[in-house]
Amino acid sequence: MKSKFQPDKNGYFGQFGGAFIPELLYPNVKELEDNYIQIIESEEFQKEYKSLLKDYVGRPTPLYLAKRLSQKYGAHIYLKREDLNHTGAHKVNNTVGQILIAKKLGKTKIIAETGAGQHGVATATVCALMGLDCTVFMGEKDIERQAPNVARMKMLGAKVVAATSGSKTLKDATNEAIRYWIQNPETFYLIGSVVGPHPHPDMVARLQAIISEEMKWQLKEKTGKENPDTIIACVGGGSNAAGAFYHYFDDEEVELIAVEAAGLGVSSGESAATSQLGEVGIIHGSKTILMQDDYGQIVEPYSISAGLDYPGVGPLHAYLYESKRAKFMNATDQEALTAAYELTKIEGIIPALETAHALAVLPKMDLTKDQVVVINLSGRGDKDLEIYIKHLEA
Repeated sequence: MKSKFQPDKNGYFGQFGGAFIPELLYPNVKELEDNYIQIIESEEFQKEYKSLLKDYVGRPTPLYLAKRLSQKYGAHIYLKREDLNHTGAHKVNNTVGQILIAKKLGKTKIIAETGAGQHGVATATVCALMGLDCTVFMGEKDIERQAPNVARMKMLGAKVVAATSGSKTLKDATNEAIRYWIQNPETFYLIGSVVGPHPHPDMVARLQAIISEEMKWQLKEKTGKENPDTIIACVGGGSNAAGAFYHYFDDEEVELIAVEAAGLGVSSGESAATSQLGEVGIIHGSKTILMQDDYGQIVEPYSISAGLDYPGVGPLHAYLYESKRAKFMNATDQEALTAAYELTKIEGIIPALETAHALAVLPKMDLTKDQVVVINLSGRGDKDLEIYIKHLEA
């Protein structure tokens, strides 16, 4: 698919993107840049990738008409059930694809970063599947609040390394992963979102595009047309949103809504609403929009959701924001919790805290009875039960 929302030859989405990396990493990044599209588009890759997605991951994921949710908000609301994937989130779409690329490039040692733990679990899963060595970097704070996923990673044979600097969350886990990668450039860095130096944002978006690819034919079956009126997805780095939006980038009639984590409020000083609080800068190897002070130092983000607790967005989403192709909204911790309890009680689905932020904007929208809305249900809430129970009891 050719689109103005794909990167140019230098890896830029408009002014955002690029590869700002240490010289030691250049050979590895260049090797990936020279080969990833050819590998992904090859018949051999597509056959193995689609086979694993079908028989191992469990795709296609259902597109479910949430009747009671639709009745409450006065629109046709569909949920793209990425929570039903093996490992419980959309992350595995990317890790299955990247592990095949890594093997094609002859890599045997894999590293990854994780926030909520879903990408770490998905990476550990495919490494176990392929018999490859796996090390996952995770913030010390996230290790505490996402203990079930840490246990899964260890059971799958991964080594979990705590990031103990800064806010001890996703940003710091990514910092530690990049430091390790610099010292061990022979490893394959399996990045979990549409962040990092080119070609990682584009590669991850292409692998997550299976979400919108399925949505098109599923909507055609259910509504008679491929295009919804609105697609809503949560955004931290932004991989699930990139996948949900991908095949609709150039269809201007489709409204794209990206929902960030407002934490305790956009103006509270405890937030991760990057588009509202950020400025252009460089983080983790790419030029994007990020939260920073007057001296260019990263402002620590905050969200109750470990997967959205990131001070920037991927360069693709920065471009979607700047070009106004996507509308950026936000939801507070409390709004996300309320939305999660609501979906659980009226649809019998416990969403991940990340996904709950996407659900939380429904009361803020002026929906109409004929409007077709797709919410990308990016993950299930098993990993967040301790937080949910704590707030239910409060």
